Amino acid sequence: MRLEIRGVHFNYGSTPALEDVSVEVGEGEVVSLVGPNGSGKTTLLKCINRILSPQRGTILLEKRDVSKVSLKELARLAGYVPQSAARSFPTTVFDTVLLGRKPYLGWAVSARDKDVALNLLRSMGMEDMILRDFNELSGGEKQKVLLARALAQEPAVLLLDEPTSNLDLRHQLEVMDLICSLAKGNGVSAIMAIHDLNLASRYSDRVILLKKGLVYAAGEPGSVLVPENIREVYCIDTIINEDSGKPYIIPLAPCHTSPPAEAVQQG
Repeated sequence: MRLEIRGVHFNYGSTPALEDVSVEVGEGEVVSLVGPNGSGKTTLLKCINRILSPQRGTILLEKRDVSKVSLKELARLAGYVPQSAARSFPTTVFDTVLLGRKPYLGWAVSARDKDVALNLLRSMGMEDMILRDFNELSGGEKQKVLLARALAQEPAVLLLDEPTSNLDLRHQLEVMDLICSLAKGNGVSAIMAIHDLNLASRYSDRVILLKKGLVYAAGEPGSVLVPENIREVYCIDTIINEDSGKPYIIPLAPCHTSPPAEAVQQG
């Protein structure tokens, strides 16, 4: 296994955010973390990347305990792609991607570092924007550059926090296609927090459904994204269309876990 999460617990103060979470991600596998806001998706990614430290549990990357490796070595094992990048000092697309080579840099940027960055941009169809200012790119273009920067780290695992956040439909599909092609073509494993259940269904090998910091269900999209689970976790009634071979979720209306106020008064 590329990534093993064993019995992870994390609290924000006295408030539990993750409780006994266990997840595995194999080589070339795409795993989606889904669940309502506050269910622990981003918290789990931050624990993997050591932005946060779990109170209990173990996280192994390539069979190495992430709590016992240096941050430099961790950056070689895991590449992190945030939801969006804050506006920064003017820098070119090429230099932004080259920042992903930081875990390998010595006193100067080597020819190999430059080759890695350039080849990534070429393979991702972004060669024509190498000298453009990163701050002037569209949201979709920025997301691709951030993905290239993470890949420049040559990681075993990609950690993606809402990779399609704030993107239009076309760029959502382009980014997700790119993630999957990199996973399958390069053997990079990917674990992503994502809100869109239909994108998770379409592109994931497995889905982890979280509810209030607990793993409520885990498995292939067709076994996890079913009306009963969605109703229990999201309190939404749905119907599922499987004509495409993958579950397509059609939301109907919020469900009610208790009778409406009028009914209570009448009773």
